[in-house]
Amino acid sequence: MTETLDQQLRHQAREWQTADPDPATAAALVGLLDKADAGDQDALAELRDAFAGPLTFGTAGLRAALGPGPNRMNRVVVSQAAAGFARWLRDQGHSGGRVLIGYDARYNSDVFARDTAEIMAGHGFEAMVTDQRTPTPVVGFGIKHFGAAAAVVVTASHNPPADNGYKVYLGDGSQIVPPADSKIADAIAQVAATGLEQIPRSSSYTTMDDELVEAYVARCAQLVPDHAPRDLRWVYTAMHGVGTRVVTRAVAAAGLPTGLGVAQQIDPDPSFPTVAFPNPEEPGAIDLAINLAEAQAADLVVANDPDADRCAVACVVDGRWRMLTGDELGALLGDDALRRGVEGTYACSVVSSTLLPTMARAAGRPATTTLTGFKWIGRVPDLAFGYEEAIGYCCDSAFVPDKDGITALLTVLRIAAELKSQGLTLADRLDEIARAHGVHATGQLSVRVADLSLIADAMARLRARPPATLLDEPVTVTDLAWPTPGSHLPPTDAVELSGASVHVVARPSGTEPKLKCYLEVRIDQQSSADDLSAAKTRAAESLTRLRREMASALGVDA
Repeated sequence: MTETLDQQLRHQAREWQTADPDPATAAALVGLLDKADAGDQDALAELRDAFAGPLTFGTAGLRAALGPGPNRMNRVVVSQAAAGFARWLRDQGHSGGRVLIGYDARYNSDVFARDTAEIMAGHGFEAMVTDQRTPTPVVGFGIKHFGAAAAVVVTASHNPPADNGYKVYLGDGSQIVPPADSKIADAIAQVAATGLEQIPRSSSYTTMDDELVEAYVARCAQLVPDHAPRDLRWVYTAMHGVGTRVVTRAVAAAGLPTGLGVAQQIDPDPSFPTVAFPNPEEPGAIDLAINLAEAQAADLVVANDPDADRCAVACVVDGRWRMLTGDELGALLGDDALRRGVEGTYACSVVSSTLLPTMARAAGRPATTTLTGFKWIGRVPDLAFGYEEAIGYCCDSAFVPDKDGITALLTVLRIAAELKSQGLTLADRLDEIARAHGVHATGQLSVRVADLSLIADAMARLRARPPATLLDEPVTVTDLAWPTPGSHLPPTDAVELSGASVHVVARPSGTEPKLKCYLEVRIDQQSSADDLSAAKTRAAESLTRLRREMASALGVDA
């Protein structure tokens, strides 16, 4: 049966079109209306979704597809978000403070950044916007450098090309957490109810010159001591993002050799033409980089995601090139900090491997586990090193208490060069860690859905009928949605299953329409009869079986 456009939706769309300051999205809305009137069911479905309700402002800010309507990223939604955030900052006593604004290379990021600067200035803040497309961690560094009250970065990180996003930071350099997100959302809703014409704007904002990048690069250079070895051959990909300009300068300032750039991915391109998803973790995303590394006999590959707050590494492991898992790189970086005697607490998220806490405690250092996301990791008091398995690493918490793919890049280059000077590789160091602390094999069961109700159904099924055993051993099931006596973790929509040699956390993704199940199998090398190679093989086989068992428990395909 062919459905037709109802008058209420038509009225909402026409009102939006009249208020929209962007001719492109206004025209796109007219086109959708015309197609829907002609019976185009896809256009009608798009209209209904675009006006299904306002985007929810959460701890990750805003992130959605570009387009007209309150459920999309556009100038109306961004203006409302900026004004709501400005009101909330004033209510918190930050009137007149500095607000830094940066943006990536995605479609309309520069436009959204300029709107934000004008609105912040109109609300009496000293708005400072970057002079060009800038990595997210550089803006994070700038918060303390300039003594800012807050910052905004217009970025959708590693989302698909059609998306954009809006991320906010507070004056301590951290991302927002509840209840600040809901209070900001309330302020945005109040703005939305009054109309765009009521939002004050001013052109009296400042465009930052090169001082910010210069200061950040100078700090990066301090992460590589003068006496450190520097002989290394490496390949770099920016994944069509904004990392190249700052990475090149930081590597040069540290005296490290310039990376061999993947020509097809080195410059910013919002269409991301060589990848289906611009995320180094996605299958095939770094194939071009690995091919170049093999051809040039490089020691390793380093990749950033499009806004350069994440870092991925590939190298030869057990005779073949592959990307290290986020947990493997976390272990390498954490082990390095422990070897250097970095004081403070070592932190990782609940969905990450249990290896970092094991290493930290063995070295006599405190360790803690947080909820997923650097909004939690970055808030750990006296943070020495923190990471999450989704290739996010904090290697310089005193200056950027957030994930930073550039300082992580410099740190791993230093480690690789030091190992090379000893005739060793990153894979050799991973084996050394495994011999000392056991094999910790991790993996994921990740299911992308078009219908979000499928994720809720799977989580409900797991909660109603959790498995009593995994890999033939009993497991304790903890519903993290409910506070547990003695737990320091706030409630979250996740289920944890723990056994003597197995650890699993299932949860909905916070940024993508995915159900994610994080898997870990542990084999204690000190009590195992296996040699390391056999132990790794056994762990990999157990991980495959664990994936099947959890798929069955969730009612999804493995």
